[in-house]
Amino acid sequence: MFIDVTAADISLYHVAAKHLRDATQWWRIAQMNGMDDPDLSGLETPVSLLLPAVSMTLTNGVSELSA
Repeated sequence: MFIDVTAADISLYHVAAKHLRDATQWWRIAQMNGMDDPDLSGLETPVSLLLPAVSMTLTNGVSELSA
């Protein structure tokens, strides 16, 4: 699923909390969209982001790639 985000969305933490029901999952959105910074305040135009599916197994907010 794609969504449009703007600077008003503040950060990927906020996007993850709203769409994935877990702010700590922001890194999954970043990873899927080639991003490394959760800050969205610098966006001047809307950007479409691909969202991952909601995961009930990822509950600690730590990327499995960082272990």
